[in-house]
Amino acid sequence: MAREQLQVLDALDVAKTQLYHFTAIVIAGMGFFTDAYDLFAISLVTKLLGRIYYTHEGAPKPGTLPPSVSSSVTGVALVGTLTGQLFFGWLGDKMGRKKVYGVTLVLMIVCSLASGLSFGSSPKGVMATLCFFRFWLGFGIGGDYPLSATIMSEYANKKTRGAFIAAVFAMQGFGILTSGVVALIVSSAFDHAHKAPTYEENAALSTVPQADYIWRIILMFGAVPAALTFYWRMKMPETARYTALVAKNAKQAAQDMGKVLNVELEAEEEKVEKITEKPANSFGLFSREFLRRHGLHLLGTTTTWFLLDIAFYSNNLFQKDIFTAIGWIPPAKTMNAVHEVYRIAKAQTLIALCSTVPGYWFTVAFIDIIGRFAIQLMGFFFMTVFMFALAIPYNHWTHKENRIGFVVIYSLTFFFANFGPNATTFVVPAEIFPARLRSTCHGISAAAGKAGAIVGAFGFLYAAQPKDPSKRDAGYPAGIGVKYSLIVLGCVNALGILFTFLVPEPNGKSLEEASGENELDADEVTEQTAHSHRTVPV
Repeated sequence: MAREQLQVLDALDVAKTQLYHFTAIVIAGMGFFTDAYDLFAISLVTKLLGRIYYTHEGAPKPGTLPPSVSSSVTGVALVGTLTGQLFFGWLGDKMGRKKVYGVTLVLMIVCSLASGLSFGSSPKGVMATLCFFRFWLGFGIGGDYPLSATIMSEYANKKTRGAFIAAVFAMQGFGILTSGVVALIVSSAFDHAHKAPTYEENAALSTVPQADYIWRIILMFGAVPAALTFYWRMKMPETARYTALVAKNAKQAAQDMGKVLNVELEAEEEKVEKITEKPANSFGLFSREFLRRHGLHLLGTTTTWFLLDIAFYSNNLFQKDIFTAIGWIPPAKTMNAVHEVYRIAKAQTLIALCSTVPGYWFTVAFIDIIGRFAIQLMGFFFMTVFMFALAIPYNHWTHKENRIGFVVIYSLTFFFANFGPNATTFVVPAEIFPARLRSTCHGISAAAGKAGAIVGAFGFLYAAQPKDPSKRDAGYPAGIGVKYSLIVLGCVNALGILFTFLVPEPNGKSLEEASGENELDADEVTEQTAHSHRTVPV
Protein backbone atom coordinates (compact mmCIF):
# COMPACT_ATOMS: atom_id res chain seq x y z
CA MET A 1 0.00 0.00 0.00
CA ALA A 2 1.37 3.45 -0.93
CA ARG A 3 1.43 6.30 1.51
CA GLU A 4 -0.45 9.54 0.98
CA GLN A 5 0.92 11.89 -1.67
CA LEU A 6 1.67 15.59 -1.08
CA GLN A 7 -1.12 17.85 -2.34
CA VAL A 8 1.26 19.95 -4.47
CA LEU A 9 2.61 16.83 -6.24
CA ASP A 10 -0.90 15.42 -6.70
CA ALA A 11 -1.92 18.72 -8.32
CA LEU A 12 1.00 18.45 -10.78
CA ASP A 13 0.22 14.80 -11.57
CA VAL A 14 -3.41 15.45 -12.49
CA ALA A 15 -3.04 18.97 -13.95
CA LYS A 16 -4.58 19.47 -17.39
CA THR A 17 -2.17 20.38 -20.18
CA GLN A 18 -1.70 24.13 -19.90
CA LEU A 19 0.39 26.93 -21.36
CA TYR A 20 3.14 26.46 -18.75
CA HIS A 21 3.72 22.90 -20.03
CA PHE A 22 4.40 24.20 -23.54
CA THR A 23 6.50 27.08 -22.18
CA ALA A 24 8.64 24.56 -20.27
CA ILE A 25 9.01 22.41 -23.41
CA VAL A 26 10.21 25.39 -25.46
CA ILE A 27 12.60 26.69 -22.75
CA ALA A 28 14.14 23.27 -22.07
CA GLY A 29 13.86 22.23 -25.72
CA MET A 30 15.81 25.21 -27.06
CA GLY A 31 18.74 23.99 -24.98
CA PHE A 32 18.53 20.66 -26.82
CA PHE A 33 18.11 22.42 -30.14
CA THR A 34 21.42 24.18 -29.42
CA ASP A 35 23.04 20.95 -28.16
CA ALA A 36 22.29 19.08 -31.38
CA TYR A 37 23.22 22.04 -33.57
CA ASP A 38 26.61 22.41 -31.89
CA LEU A 39 27.43 18.69 -31.75
CA PHE A 40 26.50 17.92 -35.36
CA ALA A 41 27.54 21.16 -37.11
CA ILE A 42 31.18 20.12 -36.77
CA SER A 43 30.67 17.16 -39.15
CA LEU A 44 29.59 19.64 -41.85
CA VAL A 45 32.85 21.59 -41.75
CA THR A 46 35.61 19.01 -41.05
CA LYS A 47 36.24 18.47 -44.79
CA LEU A 48 36.49 22.25 -45.25
CA LEU A 49 38.96 22.55 -42.34
CA GLY A 50 41.10 19.90 -44.01
CA ARG A 51 41.14 21.82 -47.29
CA ILE A 52 41.94 25.17 -45.68
CA TYR A 53 44.64 24.08 -43.25
CA TYR A 54 46.07 20.78 -44.55
CA THR A 55 46.21 20.98 -48.36
CA HIS A 56 49.73 20.42 -49.71
CA GLU A 57 50.84 21.90 -53.01
CA GLY A 58 50.83 19.41 -55.87
CA ALA A 59 48.78 16.78 -53.97
CA PRO A 60 46.36 14.77 -56.19
CA LYS A 61 43.53 15.18 -53.64
CA PRO A 62 42.45 18.10 -51.43
CA GLY A 63 43.83 18.12 -47.86
CA THR A 64 42.02 16.32 -45.07
CA LEU A 65 42.41 16.60 -41.31
CA PRO A 66 45.07 14.15 -40.04
CA PRO A 67 43.55 11.26 -38.04
CA SER A 68 44.61 12.63 -34.64
CA VAL A 69 43.29 16.13 -35.45
CA SER A 70 40.04 14.85 -36.96
CA SER A 71 39.25 12.61 -33.98
CA SER A 72 40.13 15.45 -31.57
CA VAL A 73 37.95 18.05 -33.33
CA THR A 74 35.06 15.60 -33.61
CA GLY A 75 35.41 13.91 -30.23
CA VAL A 76 36.51 16.63 -27.81
CA ALA A 77 32.98 18.05 -27.48
CA LEU A 78 31.73 14.54 -26.66
CA VAL A 79 34.37 14.20 -23.91
CA GLY A 80 33.27 17.60 -22.56
CA THR A 81 29.62 16.51 -22.72
CA LEU A 82 30.33 13.32 -20.74
CA THR A 83 32.14 15.33 -18.04
CA GLY A 84 29.37 17.94 -17.91
CA GLN A 85 26.65 15.29 -17.58
CA LEU A 86 28.30 13.77 -14.51
CA PHE A 87 29.17 17.13 -12.90
CA PHE A 88 25.93 19.03 -13.51
CA GLY A 89 23.82 15.92 -12.85
CA TRP A 90 25.35 15.71 -9.37
CA LEU A 91 25.11 19.50 -8.90
CA GLY A 92 21.43 19.51 -9.93
CA ASP A 93 20.63 17.26 -6.95
CA LYS A 94 22.87 19.18 -4.55
CA MET A 95 21.96 22.80 -5.39
CA GLY A 96 18.67 22.49 -7.24
CA ARG A 97 17.76 22.23 -10.91
CA LYS A 98 17.16 25.93 -11.48
CA LYS A 99 20.30 27.31 -9.83
CA VAL A 100 22.64 25.56 -12.25
CA TYR A 101 20.31 25.70 -15.29
CA GLY A 102 21.48 29.15 -16.36
CA VAL A 103 25.18 28.28 -16.01
CA THR A 104 24.94 25.57 -18.69
CA LEU A 105 23.29 28.01 -21.11
CA VAL A 106 25.91 30.73 -20.56
CA LEU A 107 28.67 28.18 -21.21
CA MET A 108 26.97 27.14 -24.46
CA ILE A 109 26.54 30.74 -25.68
CA VAL A 110 30.09 31.87 -24.86
CA CYS A 111 31.80 28.73 -26.21
CA SER A 112 29.74 28.64 -29.45
CA LEU A 113 30.96 32.16 -30.20
CA ALA A 114 34.52 31.37 -29.07
CA SER A 115 34.64 28.25 -31.31
CA GLY A 116 34.07 30.44 -34.34
CA LEU A 117 36.76 32.87 -33.18
CA SER A 118 39.42 30.14 -32.85
CA PHE A 119 42.81 31.70 -33.56
CA GLY A 120 46.40 30.69 -34.15
CA SER A 121 49.33 31.41 -36.48
CA SER A 122 49.51 27.76 -37.63
CA PRO A 123 46.97 25.01 -38.44
CA LYS A 124 47.88 23.30 -35.15
CA GLY A 125 47.20 26.54 -33.24
CA VAL A 126 43.75 27.01 -34.81
CA MET A 127 42.79 23.37 -34.19
CA ALA A 128 44.09 23.48 -30.59
CA THR A 129 42.01 26.58 -29.71
CA LEU A 130 38.99 25.11 -31.53
CA CYS A 131 39.31 21.91 -29.48
CA PHE A 132 39.70 23.90 -26.23
CA PHE A 133 36.50 25.88 -26.78
CA ARG A 134 34.57 22.83 -28.04
CA PHE A 135 35.48 20.91 -24.87
CA TRP A 136 33.87 23.61 -22.71
CA LEU A 137 30.98 23.90 -25.13
CA GLY A 138 30.44 20.17 -24.62
CA PHE A 139 30.70 20.64 -20.84
CA GLY A 140 27.76 23.07 -20.95
CA ILE A 141 25.80 20.82 -23.32
CA GLY A 142 26.38 17.90 -20.92
CA GLY A 143 24.72 19.79 -18.08
CA ASP A 144 21.63 20.37 -20.18
CA TYR A 145 20.83 16.64 -20.43
CA PRO A 146 20.09 15.76 -16.77
CA LEU A 147 18.74 19.22 -15.88
CA SER A 148 16.29 19.57 -18.81
CA ALA A 149 15.05 15.98 -18.48
CA THR A 150 14.57 16.26 -14.71
CA ILE A 151 12.88 19.67 -14.85
CA MET A 152 10.44 18.53 -17.55
CA SER A 153 9.62 15.26 -15.77
CA GLU A 154 8.99 17.09 -12.49
CA TYR A 155 6.77 19.72 -14.14
CA ALA A 156 4.68 17.33 -16.24
CA ASN A 157 1.44 15.53 -15.39
CA LYS A 158 1.60 11.74 -15.27
CA LYS A 159 -0.76 11.23 -18.22
CA THR A 160 1.39 13.03 -20.83
CA ARG A 161 4.79 13.11 -19.06
CA GLY A 162 6.48 10.85 -21.60
CA ALA A 163 5.35 13.01 -24.52
CA PHE A 164 6.54 16.21 -22.81
CA ILE A 165 10.02 14.86 -21.99
CA ALA A 166 10.28 13.34 -25.49
CA ALA A 167 9.21 16.70 -27.01
CA VAL A 168 12.13 18.42 -25.24
CA PHE A 169 14.48 15.80 -26.67
CA ALA A 170 12.82 16.00 -30.11
CA MET A 171 14.12 19.56 -30.44
CA GLN A 172 17.44 17.83 -31.20
CA GLY A 173 15.98 16.86 -34.58
CA PHE A 174 15.32 20.51 -35.43
CA GLY A 175 18.85 21.36 -34.23
CA ILE A 176 20.38 18.79 -36.61
CA LEU A 177 18.11 20.01 -39.43
CA THR A 178 18.96 23.66 -38.77
CA SER A 179 22.72 22.98 -38.78
CA GLY A 180 22.28 21.58 -42.31
CA VAL A 181 20.07 24.48 -43.44
CA VAL A 182 22.47 27.14 -42.04
CA ALA A 183 25.40 25.40 -43.77
CA LEU A 184 23.41 25.32 -47.05
CA ILE A 185 22.58 29.04 -46.86
CA VAL A 186 26.09 30.14 -45.87
CA SER A 187 27.87 27.93 -48.45
CA SER A 188 25.43 28.99 -51.23
CA ALA A 189 25.99 32.65 -50.44
CA PHE A 190 29.80 32.26 -50.52
CA ASP A 191 29.67 30.06 -53.66
CA HIS A 192 27.74 32.77 -55.53
CA ALA A 193 29.89 35.61 -54.21
CA HIS A 194 33.28 33.94 -54.78
CA LYS A 195 33.37 31.72 -57.86
CA ALA A 196 36.10 29.10 -57.72
CA PRO A 197 37.27 26.23 -59.99
CA THR A 198 37.25 22.60 -58.86
CA TYR A 199 40.36 21.11 -57.25
CA GLU A 200 41.08 19.18 -60.48
CA GLU A 201 40.98 22.37 -62.57
CA ASN A 202 43.06 24.56 -60.26
CA ALA A 203 44.06 23.24 -56.84
CA ALA A 204 45.36 26.58 -55.53
CA LEU A 205 42.24 28.59 -56.47
CA SER A 206 39.67 25.90 -55.50
CA THR A 207 39.71 27.08 -51.86
CA VAL A 208 39.00 30.83 -51.80
CA PRO A 209 40.47 32.78 -48.82
CA GLN A 210 36.93 33.75 -47.74
CA ALA A 211 36.13 30.04 -47.12
CA ASP A 212 37.71 30.46 -43.69
CA TYR A 213 34.66 32.52 -42.67
CA ILE A 214 32.21 29.74 -43.57
CA TRP A 215 33.03 27.26 -40.79
CA ARG A 216 33.29 30.10 -38.28
CA ILE A 217 29.82 31.48 -39.12
CA ILE A 218 28.25 28.00 -39.03
CA LEU A 219 29.72 27.23 -35.57
CA MET A 220 28.93 30.68 -34.11
CA PHE A 221 25.26 30.52 -35.13
CA GLY A 222 24.77 27.96 -32.33
CA ALA A 223 24.83 30.82 -29.81
CA VAL A 224 21.65 32.40 -31.22
CA PRO A 225 18.91 29.96 -30.04
CA ALA A 226 20.58 29.59 -26.62
CA ALA A 227 20.72 33.38 -26.12
CA LEU A 228 17.05 33.76 -27.08
CA THR A 229 15.84 31.57 -24.20
CA PHE A 230 18.22 32.71 -21.44
CA TYR A 231 15.78 35.25 -19.90
CA TRP A 232 12.93 32.71 -19.74
CA ARG A 233 15.16 30.01 -18.29
CA MET A 234 16.08 32.36 -15.43
CA LYS A 235 12.39 33.10 -14.72
CA MET A 236 11.35 29.44 -14.31
CA PRO A 237 10.63 28.54 -10.67
CA GLU A 238 12.39 25.58 -9.06
CA THR A 239 10.47 22.30 -9.42
CA ALA A 240 8.11 21.42 -6.57
CA ARG A 241 9.61 17.96 -6.20
CA TYR A 242 13.07 19.36 -5.55
CA THR A 243 11.80 22.12 -3.25
CA ALA A 244 9.52 19.81 -1.22
CA LEU A 245 11.30 16.42 -1.24
CA VAL A 246 14.96 17.48 -1.37
CA ALA A 247 15.15 21.05 -0.01
CA LYS A 248 12.25 20.20 2.40
CA ASN A 249 10.61 23.60 1.92
CA ALA A 250 6.89 22.79 1.64
CA LYS A 251 5.80 26.43 1.80
CA GLN A 252 7.96 27.51 -1.16
CA ALA A 253 6.88 24.51 -3.23
CA ALA A 254 3.18 25.31 -2.62
CA GLN A 255 3.75 29.00 -3.49
CA ASP A 256 5.70 28.30 -6.69
CA MET A 257 3.30 25.69 -8.06
CA GLY A 258 0.25 27.66 -6.91
CA LYS A 259 1.36 30.47 -9.25
CA VAL A 260 2.12 28.07 -12.10
CA LEU A 261 -1.16 26.13 -11.81
CA ASN A 262 -3.31 29.12 -10.74
CA VAL A 263 -4.70 27.24 -7.71
CA GLU A 264 -4.49 27.55 -3.93
CA LEU A 265 -2.20 24.88 -2.49
CA GLU A 266 -1.67 24.00 1.14
CA ALA A 267 1.89 23.98 2.54
CA GLU A 268 2.01 20.55 4.17
CA GLU A 269 5.15 21.07 6.25
CA GLU A 270 4.53 18.25 8.73
CA LYS A 271 3.82 15.76 5.97
CA VAL A 272 7.01 16.79 4.08
CA GLU A 273 9.05 16.28 7.26
CA LYS A 274 7.50 12.88 7.84
CA ILE A 275 8.06 11.73 4.24
CA THR A 276 11.67 12.94 3.88
CA GLU A 277 12.80 11.43 7.20
CA LYS A 278 11.75 7.88 6.32
CA PRO A 279 14.59 5.36 5.69
CA ALA A 280 13.20 4.71 2.18
CA ASN A 281 13.90 8.37 1.35
CA SER A 282 17.34 8.73 2.88
CA PHE A 283 19.60 6.08 1.29
CA GLY A 284 22.51 7.32 -0.83
CA LEU A 285 23.70 6.46 -4.32
CA PHE A 286 26.49 4.19 -3.08
CA SER A 287 24.37 2.31 -0.54
CA ARG A 288 23.21 -1.31 -0.46
CA GLU A 289 19.62 -0.09 -0.39
CA PHE A 290 20.09 1.81 -3.68
CA LEU A 291 21.72 -1.28 -5.20
CA ARG A 292 18.78 -3.43 -4.07
CA ARG A 293 16.09 -1.04 -5.27
CA HIS A 294 17.64 0.56 -8.36
CA GLY A 295 20.90 -1.24 -9.18
CA LEU A 296 19.47 -3.20 -12.12
CA HIS A 297 17.52 -0.13 -13.29
CA LEU A 298 20.72 1.95 -13.46
CA LEU A 299 22.51 -0.90 -15.23
CA GLY A 300 19.66 -0.99 -17.75
CA THR A 301 19.58 2.76 -18.43
CA THR A 302 23.39 3.04 -18.73
CA THR A 303 23.95 -0.01 -20.98
CA THR A 304 21.06 0.72 -23.37
CA TRP A 305 22.13 4.37 -23.76
CA PHE A 306 25.79 3.29 -24.21
CA LEU A 307 24.91 0.77 -26.94
CA LEU A 308 22.46 3.10 -28.69
CA ASP A 309 24.98 5.96 -28.90
CA ILE A 310 27.72 3.74 -30.36
CA ALA A 311 25.43 3.17 -33.36
CA PHE A 312 23.76 6.59 -33.42
CA TYR A 313 26.86 8.80 -33.26
CA SER A 314 29.04 6.69 -35.53
CA ASN A 315 26.28 6.99 -38.15
CA ASN A 316 25.47 10.64 -37.58
CA LEU A 317 28.94 12.14 -37.25
CA PHE A 318 30.34 10.21 -40.19
CA GLN A 319 27.38 10.00 -42.52
CA LYS A 320 29.30 12.22 -44.96
CA ASP A 321 31.87 9.39 -45.32
CA ILE A 322 29.10 6.87 -45.99
CA PHE A 323 27.57 9.17 -48.63
CA THR A 324 31.00 9.54 -50.24
CA ALA A 325 31.55 5.75 -50.16
CA ILE A 326 28.30 5.10 -52.06
CA GLY A 327 28.87 8.04 -54.42
CA TRP A 328 26.07 10.32 -53.14
CA ILE A 329 28.73 12.99 -52.59
CA PRO A 330 31.13 13.23 -55.56
CA PRO A 331 34.91 12.75 -55.13
CA ALA A 332 36.49 15.75 -53.35
CA LYS A 333 38.75 16.67 -56.29
CA THR A 334 35.70 17.24 -58.57
CA MET A 335 34.42 20.08 -56.33
CA ASN A 336 35.73 23.33 -54.92
CA ALA A 337 35.91 23.77 -51.12
CA VAL A 338 32.65 25.74 -50.75
CA HIS A 339 30.62 23.43 -53.00
CA GLU A 340 31.78 20.42 -50.96
CA VAL A 341 30.29 21.99 -47.80
CA TYR A 342 27.07 22.54 -49.75
CA ARG A 343 26.85 18.90 -50.91
CA ILE A 344 27.56 17.48 -47.41
CA ALA A 345 24.98 19.85 -45.86
CA LYS A 346 22.39 18.91 -48.51
CA ALA A 347 22.79 15.18 -47.75
CA GLN A 348 22.56 15.73 -43.96
CA THR A 349 19.52 18.01 -44.33
CA LEU A 350 17.65 15.46 -46.47
CA ILE A 351 18.30 12.66 -43.96
CA ALA A 352 17.23 14.92 -41.06
CA LEU A 353 14.08 16.07 -42.86
CA CYS A 354 12.95 12.64 -44.08
CA SER A 355 13.86 10.39 -41.14
CA THR A 356 15.47 12.04 -38.10
CA VAL A 357 12.83 14.70 -37.35
CA PRO A 358 9.76 12.48 -38.08
CA GLY A 359 11.25 9.71 -35.89
CA TYR A 360 11.48 12.00 -32.85
CA TRP A 361 7.88 13.19 -33.22
CA PHE A 362 6.52 9.67 -33.74
CA THR A 363 7.91 8.95 -30.26
CA VAL A 364 6.21 12.07 -28.87
CA ALA A 365 2.90 10.91 -30.37
CA PHE A 366 3.03 7.28 -29.20
CA ILE A 367 5.16 7.12 -26.02
CA ASP A 368 2.23 7.54 -23.62
CA ILE A 369 0.03 5.19 -25.67
CA ILE A 370 2.25 2.13 -26.21
CA GLY A 371 4.83 2.87 -23.49
CA ARG A 372 8.60 3.34 -23.29
CA PHE A 373 9.51 -0.36 -23.21
CA ALA A 374 7.69 -1.28 -26.44
CA ILE A 375 9.13 1.69 -28.36
CA GLN A 376 12.69 0.98 -27.19
CA LEU A 377 12.45 -2.73 -28.01
CA MET A 378 10.95 -2.03 -31.43
CA GLY A 379 13.58 0.63 -32.21
CA PHE A 380 16.55 -1.59 -31.35
CA PHE A 381 15.00 -4.49 -33.32
CA PHE A 382 14.51 -2.51 -36.54
CA MET A 383 17.91 -0.80 -36.22
CA THR A 384 19.46 -4.28 -36.06
CA VAL A 385 17.47 -5.47 -39.08
CA PHE A 386 18.30 -2.43 -41.23
CA MET A 387 22.01 -2.41 -40.28
CA PHE A 388 22.28 -6.03 -41.42
CA ALA A 389 20.21 -5.24 -44.53
CA LEU A 390 22.83 -2.61 -45.44
CA ALA A 391 25.87 -4.62 -44.40
CA ILE A 392 25.36 -8.15 -45.72
CA PRO A 393 24.67 -7.21 -49.38
CA TYR A 394 26.94 -4.10 -49.11
CA ASN A 395 28.55 -4.58 -52.55
CA HIS A 396 25.07 -4.56 -54.13
CA TRP A 397 24.40 -1.11 -52.62
CA THR A 398 27.63 0.40 -54.00
CA HIS A 399 26.42 0.05 -57.62
CA LYS A 400 25.16 3.35 -58.96
CA GLU A 401 21.63 2.12 -59.73
CA ASN A 402 21.15 0.88 -56.13
CA ARG A 403 22.39 3.93 -54.25
CA ILE A 404 18.96 5.41 -53.61
CA GLY A 405 17.90 2.12 -52.00
CA PHE A 406 20.93 2.32 -49.71
CA VAL A 407 20.01 5.85 -48.62
CA VAL A 408 16.37 4.81 -47.97
CA ILE A 409 17.40 1.91 -45.69
CA TYR A 410 20.10 4.06 -44.05
CA SER A 411 17.42 6.69 -43.37
CA LEU A 412 15.17 4.04 -41.80
CA THR A 413 17.90 3.21 -39.26
CA PHE A 414 17.78 6.88 -38.21
CA PHE A 415 13.98 6.85 -38.12
CA PHE A 416 13.88 3.83 -35.79
CA ALA A 417 16.73 5.18 -33.66
CA ASN A 418 14.60 8.25 -32.98
CA PHE A 419 11.24 6.44 -32.91
CA GLY A 420 13.00 4.14 -30.48
CA PRO A 421 15.90 4.08 -28.03
CA ASN A 422 17.39 7.50 -28.83
CA ALA A 423 14.30 9.10 -27.27
CA THR A 424 13.38 6.49 -24.63
CA THR A 425 16.89 6.24 -23.15
CA PHE A 426 16.57 9.99 -22.44
CA VAL A 427 13.03 9.82 -21.03
CA VAL A 428 13.17 6.82 -18.66
CA PRO A 429 16.09 7.83 -16.35
CA ALA A 430 14.17 11.04 -15.55
CA GLU A 431 11.24 8.98 -14.24
CA ILE A 432 12.43 5.87 -12.36
CA PHE A 433 14.87 7.25 -9.75
CA PRO A 434 14.08 9.10 -6.46
CA ALA A 435 13.90 12.93 -6.55
CA ARG A 436 17.08 13.44 -4.52
CA LEU A 437 19.09 11.20 -6.93
CA ARG A 438 17.13 11.80 -10.16
CA SER A 439 19.45 14.34 -11.79
CA THR A 440 22.59 12.40 -10.73
CA CYS A 441 21.28 9.07 -12.11
CA HIS A 442 20.17 10.73 -15.35
CA GLY A 443 23.64 12.29 -15.64
CA ILE A 444 25.31 8.89 -15.10
CA SER A 445 23.03 7.26 -17.72
CA ALA A 446 23.66 10.09 -20.20
CA ALA A 447 27.43 9.95 -19.56
CA ALA A 448 27.37 6.22 -20.37
CA GLY A 449 25.67 7.22 -23.62
CA LYS A 450 28.40 9.73 -24.41
CA ALA A 451 31.03 7.07 -23.66
CA GLY A 452 29.25 5.05 -26.37
CA ALA A 453 29.27 8.09 -28.66
CA ILE A 454 33.04 8.42 -28.18
CA VAL A 455 33.52 4.72 -28.97
CA GLY A 456 31.29 5.13 -32.04
CA ALA A 457 32.89 8.37 -33.24
CA PHE A 458 36.53 7.37 -32.73
CA GLY A 459 36.10 3.66 -33.46
CA PHE A 460 34.05 4.11 -36.62
CA LEU A 461 36.47 6.74 -37.96
CA TYR A 462 39.23 4.14 -38.05
CA ALA A 463 37.13 1.00 -38.57
CA ALA A 464 35.35 2.30 -41.69
CA GLN A 465 38.63 2.88 -43.58
CA PRO A 466 38.84 0.47 -46.56
CA LYS A 467 41.67 -2.02 -47.11
CA ASP A 468 42.45 -0.42 -50.50
CA PRO A 469 45.06 2.36 -49.85
CA SER A 470 43.83 4.40 -52.86
CA LYS A 471 40.33 4.68 -51.32
CA ARG A 472 41.55 5.37 -47.78
CA ASP A 473 41.70 8.85 -46.20
CA ALA A 474 45.24 10.20 -45.98
CA GLY A 475 47.11 9.15 -42.83
CA TYR A 476 44.70 6.45 -41.74
CA PRO A 477 45.65 2.78 -41.28
CA ALA A 478 43.56 0.07 -42.97
CA GLY A 479 40.29 -0.61 -41.15
CA ILE A 480 37.64 -3.28 -41.60
CA GLY A 481 35.71 -1.15 -44.12
CA VAL A 482 32.16 0.20 -44.10
CA LYS A 483 30.57 -3.25 -44.64
CA TYR A 484 32.06 -4.90 -41.55
CA SER A 485 31.63 -1.71 -39.51
CA LEU A 486 27.89 -1.88 -40.23
CA ILE A 487 27.82 -5.58 -39.19
CA VAL A 488 29.47 -4.62 -35.86
CA LEU A 489 26.88 -1.86 -35.36
CA GLY A 490 24.08 -4.35 -36.09
CA CYS A 491 25.42 -6.63 -33.33
CA VAL A 492 25.60 -3.65 -30.95
CA ASN A 493 21.90 -2.93 -31.58
CA ALA A 494 21.04 -6.60 -30.97
CA LEU A 495 22.68 -6.31 -27.51
CA GLY A 496 20.50 -3.25 -26.88
CA ILE A 497 17.40 -5.47 -27.25
CA LEU A 498 18.65 -7.73 -24.43
CA PHE A 499 19.53 -4.93 -21.98
CA THR A 500 16.16 -3.23 -22.54
CA PHE A 501 14.61 -5.99 -20.37
CA LEU A 502 16.36 -4.47 -17.30
CA VAL A 503 14.47 -1.17 -17.63
CA PRO A 504 11.04 -0.85 -15.90
CA GLU A 505 7.96 0.68 -17.55
CA PRO A 506 6.99 3.98 -15.82
CA ASN A 507 4.10 4.78 -18.18
CA GLY A 508 0.98 6.06 -16.40
CA LYS A 509 2.60 6.17 -12.94
CA SER A 510 3.44 9.23 -10.86
CA LEU A 511 7.18 9.86 -10.40
CA GLU A 512 6.87 8.74 -6.77
CA GLU A 513 5.23 5.45 -7.81
CA ALA A 514 7.75 4.84 -10.63
CA SER A 515 10.74 5.48 -8.34
CA GLY A 516 9.34 3.61 -5.33
CA GLU A 517 9.33 6.73 -3.14
CA ASN A 518 5.70 6.03 -2.25
CA GLU A 519 6.40 2.54 -0.94
CA LEU A 520 5.92 1.82 2.74
CA ASP A 521 8.93 0.65 4.72
CA ALA A 522 8.93 -2.84 6.26
CA ASP A 523 8.20 -1.48 9.77
CA GLU A 524 5.26 0.57 8.44
CA VAL A 525 3.83 -2.51 6.71
CA THR A 526 4.13 -4.51 9.96
CA GLU A 527 2.52 -1.69 11.93
CA GLN A 528 -0.37 -1.31 9.43
CA THR A 529 -0.92 -5.09 9.32
CA ALA A 530 -1.04 -5.25 13.12
CA HIS A 531 -3.41 -2.28 13.17
CA SER A 532 -5.73 -3.91 10.62
CA HIS A 533 -5.77 -7.16 12.67
CA ARG A 534 -6.68 -5.16 15.78
CA THR A 535 -9.57 -3.45 14.01
CA VAL A 536 -11.07 -6.51 12.28
CA PRO A 537 -14.42 -7.30 14.02
CA VAL A 538 -14.67 -10.73 15.63
